[in-house]
Amino acid sequence: MEKVYEDKIIHRMNRIEGQLHGIIRMMKEEASCKDVVTQLSATRSAIDRVIGLVVSENLIECVTNDETDDNHEQAVAEAVQLLLKSR
Repeated sequence: MEKVYEDKIIHRMNRIEGQLHGIIRMMKEEASCKDVVTQLSATRSAIDRVIGLVVSENLIECVTNDETDDNHEQAVAEAVQLLLKSR
């Protein structure tokens, strides 16, 4: 069975999970607002990068596994919509 998500993406998600746990700990320890927001921003950026990877890999899979030209355009349009929705 072919992997849908590569290990590198899962590894990134595990790191993001760790970042979130760290932020929760910071909040419980009443860290400064600036430090919490900085970490939240870093986490959001990391999630945005994962979204880009997932969409780009999905696009490549859709385009390479489909033989009709019409579906290539549809795959690109769907990928763009996913990226726009994530913003």
